[in-house]
Amino acid sequence: MTELTHWIDGKHVKGTSGRFADVFNPATGEVQAKVPLASKAELDAAVESAARAQPAWAATNPQRRARVLMKFVDLLNRDMDKLAEALSREHGKTLPDAAGDVQRGLEVVEFCIGAPHLLKGEYTDSAGPGIDMYSMRQALGVVAGITPFNFPAMIPLWKMAPALACGNAFILKPSERDPSVPLMLAELMQEAGLPDGVLQVINGDKESVDAILDNETVQAVGFVGSTPIAQYIYSRGTANGKRVQCFGGAKNHMIIMPDADLEQAADALVGAGYGAAGERCMAISVAVPVGDETADRLIEKLVPRIEALKVGPYTAGKDVDYGPVVTAAAKQNIARLVQTGIDQGAELVVDGRDFNLQGYEDGFFVGPHLFDRVTKDMDIYTQEIFGPVLSTVRAKDYEEALSLAMDHEYGNGTAIYTRDGDTARDFANRINIGMVGINVPIPVPLAYHTFGGWKKSAFGDLNQHGPDAFKFYTRTKTVTARWPSGIRQGGEFSIPVME
Repeated sequence: MTELTHWIDGKHVKGTSGRFADVFNPATGEVQAKVPLASKAELDAAVESAARAQPAWAATNPQRRARVLMKFVDLLNRDMDKLAEALSREHGKTLPDAAGDVQRGLEVVEFCIGAPHLLKGEYTDSAGPGIDMYSMRQALGVVAGITPFNFPAMIPLWKMAPALACGNAFILKPSERDPSVPLMLAELMQEAGLPDGVLQVINGDKESVDAILDNETVQAVGFVGSTPIAQYIYSRGTANGKRVQCFGGAKNHMIIMPDADLEQAADALVGAGYGAAGERCMAISVAVPVGDETADRLIEKLVPRIEALKVGPYTAGKDVDYGPVVTAAAKQNIARLVQTGIDQGAELVVDGRDFNLQGYEDGFFVGPHLFDRVTKDMDIYTQEIFGPVLSTVRAKDYEEALSLAMDHEYGNGTAIYTRDGDTARDFANRINIGMVGINVPIPVPLAYHTFGGWKKSAFGDLNQHGPDAFKFYTRTKTVTARWPSGIRQGGEFSIPVME
């Protein structure tokens, strides 16, 4: 049995709390490792170490910090296969999907190599007689990220890369369900030249999270996970005077207009709804065909595609479309919600309840499910299922379809499939959701734009990655400077006015 560690001061450190969590192989259901759960004392000690290392890192010029990230990108590419395999082994997603997890994080690191430009302030020459004015973006100090199980490479990289590029020290608290890849990322950061202590990886549970939120040295916290926990972290963190950004749950709708290419739309729904076993905050979980004719034709095209999906362990390689969900508890929750959908009157068109994979009977596999004639009062519509379950809600017209997405409490992502430019433009302008796809099923912005939802999908004023990340991890200082001209001007007793 492997016993994992924390990463403190540039080395692996065993946990001392005496508490551990099981790390499963989701394909077999077997415990493959134990991960230590840090105590408050362990977390506080890591923060103290980071605080000692941070001033020298912040004093390192941005170009040299960027060179560390450049080397880190090379190492990520070198070890892509190794990282993907470790990620798949603990999370369960297929190897191509795991490599994509790493790649989308890597792209944010590449964007952060532009830190020397992104950290430039503004300058005004001769703002007043002999007066110059300029601004600087300076690091906050020690900051932290609390990241989820479903993207154990991408989200930690989204958090740590801009924080480090800005000159902060970073405390990463990854998910205890799949902690190996974050530890591997820390090793690669050290190999790239990051000074010891600037990045700490502390494994843990709620005790560690509360310790981060209550530690006075930690200046900012970023979180991705469920909405209830996002609300908790945002409330407690801001109450303690921290800068906090939290991203929560989702219920992403895809509207299919009567003029849409239904072959394209069906392919998009299958990939976006069932990829990674539906364990994505940007997964499409609700299909909204406009009109019964559109709905009937769409269901007709979806059913054979869904029934042909190949579910299995990542070791099966390209022969698998998606793997198991992350834990037995997740599997049980999906089964509960599926039964609730049936009990509340939804039509189960594709039934994955009896799915069983020979040789992997104890794994956390869930067969694909497709519901039709779902209504907005049903639990499978209101709640985030986070599994391979697609719900179809029929809308009589475009306005009803639009209102479904707009009225839902979550506002992470949405999409529309249509050939009509006016409809697409109206949808993009009116929808109250943070990320919009037009004939694109999973509209995750590239690294140089920002990622973030609206409504109960996000808490805080700034989004992840892109320019917003550099604003979040720095504070602005504005300097007004006058150099002596040899002319004595005497005291000024009124508010200065630039003439």
